[in-house]
Amino acid sequence: MKEIRSIYQANKGRYGSPRVTRVLRQQGIVCSEKRVARLMRHNGLKARCKRAFRPRTTHSAKGAAPNLIKDLQPEAKNQIWVSDITYVATVEGWLFLAVILDLYSRKVVGWKLGESLEAGLVAAALNDALAKRRPAMGLHFHSDRGSQYSSQMVRKPLEVIGANLSMSAQGNCYDNAKAEAFFSTLKAECLPVRQVFESKAAARRAIFEYIEIYYNNQRLHSALGYQTPSRFEAA
Repeated sequence: MKEIRSIYQANKGRYGSPRVTRVLRQQGIVCSEKRVARLMRHNGLKARCKRAFRPRTTHSAKGAAPNLIKDLQPEAKNQIWVSDITYVATVEGWLFLAVILDLYSRKVVGWKLGESLEAGLVAAALNDALAKRRPAMGLHFHSDRGSQYSSQMVRKPLEVIGANLSMSAQGNCYDNAKAEAFFSTLKAECLPVRQVFESKAAARRAIFEYIEIYYNNQRLHSALGYQTPSRFEAA
């Protein structure tokens, strides 16, 4: 129980029994998930509740691209990136978060938190990703049909590197489900209980810590065989 509590606290209450069990086993402690779940329940340790995932649709913008990744599965990093935008509430007003994920490892490869929902938000996240990853020609960049993604600020850098622009089908909210699912996880594990930060500065600090330190490098991802995105890519 001492080890369980230590893991739970180190992850700020984000881990339930499946992930706690994996960490214990990585530490050489033999245990069953049922036993861990029972001990956590008896000691009042419960993971943060994740809200039901409800994908949304976005109104089409002029110049929307077809869905090119519908039947594709990445076999290595930098083959398919997916991107989306979400709102972050603070007492001082709204912030907007644009994120780019590598679909192979679910790693956040680029992101930008800003006060404007204009195309520059996505362009900044894309520039961040391109500088870090330097993908080869043939990358698929997938998003919804929001006007930001149809803008020249986003299209031009992708054209320069020979990337393929892909967008969700009109009215199909599940075509970009992986990106939206990431936001569901972030809001459950990073945002305050009431989903509103006390200030914009507090939001920036928390989101930076969550993405750059925790999510990419520490959080075990069930879809990756309970590895972190960074470790999955390295392996």
